[in-house]
Amino acid sequence: MSDHSHELEAHQAEIAEPIPDPGLPPHEPRPTDVDPASERRAERQVATFFGLACVLSVLFCVAYFTMHVGEHPSTFLSLGASTLWLGVTLGLALLCIGIGAIQWARKLMGDEEIVEYRHSASSTEEDREEAIAAFQQGVEESGIGRRSLVRNSLLVAMASLGLPAIVALRDLGPLPEQDGKYAANGVNTLYKTVWAKNMRVVQDVGFNPIKPSDMVVGQLVNGEPAVFDPANTNAEGEPEFEGTALLNATAKAAVILVRMDPDDIVDEHSKNWGVDGILCFSKICTHVGCPISLWEQQTHHLLCPCHQSTFDLADGGKVVFGPAARSLPQLPITLDSEGYIVAQSDFHEPVGPSFWERG
Repeated sequence: MSDHSHELEAHQAEIAEPIPDPGLPPHEPRPTDVDPASERRAERQVATFFGLACVLSVLFCVAYFTMHVGEHPSTFLSLGASTLWLGVTLGLALLCIGIGAIQWARKLMGDEEIVEYRHSASSTEEDREEAIAAFQQGVEESGIGRRSLVRNSLLVAMASLGLPAIVALRDLGPLPEQDGKYAANGVNTLYKTVWAKNMRVVQDVGFNPIKPSDMVVGQLVNGEPAVFDPANTNAEGEPEFEGTALLNATAKAAVILVRMDPDDIVDEHSKNWGVDGILCFSKICTHVGCPISLWEQQTHHLLCPCHQSTFDLADGGKVVFGPAARSLPQLPITLDSEGYIVAQSDFHEPVGPSFWERG
């Protein structure tokens, strides 16, 4: 027997199935495999789903161009009709395509079981040596090792491609400016709010100014700054905050007022920023920014409903439980000449969730 015959027998033994019967059950054909009527019915079902997806895509475009948004938006069941129907039509279109594809795979695509045995995926030593030699030859022929000008200019060009990405990412929003002014012109900052000296604290419903006599011990009042006051105007005499800028300003500066027995306030610094046992804190949780107003009168604890961060308002708003990492910011308050509660200044630290630039 020749050497070639020995090699052929060895190869056949190598590729022979190690398990003659892997234990697969007999193949059972689907109805669509043996019944032409079922096959045609399945085709019509798949085509119907794909056709519905086309119709819903057209309806998405119709909703986009016909339904009004902005100052007088179209509504449906007291909801924004444009947002609702855009979401419904696009979502159902994607769903129909998915259902059609699944039905196509289950009922019409090939359904034969196959077995493929694994083999070594590594290349032979000869192939690896050949690949390395080809790579080294390419490097040598390109001249990148000896043409430093070309090589360095290429590296600079590749690195410069990061500049468009930086510019695009910078355009996502304004950078935090510690000394910036939060104004209606769109200049935003993570460090400041609209609270200013002698700005009144008003109720968030009714916008009525608050006097100490309006609150009893144990009470919590949701408040906000009186930025709509006619005195808050710019150099042209126009309101400094209106429209969206007004909503953004009041949302970020939302506060809660609580009144407790002055003897229960254990933090002297916090007591000096209050009036007759009335303390004012940011309403925004320092964890991820949820609004807080769950007040436990007996323990003086304020509980965040999102992740159960708990703050002791009698002890400077310190965290006593939960994932929040810093105390709830306190707004210094006093009384104006008419006896209404006003801010002494802005918050002395950033409000809202913690962030990495915060010092």
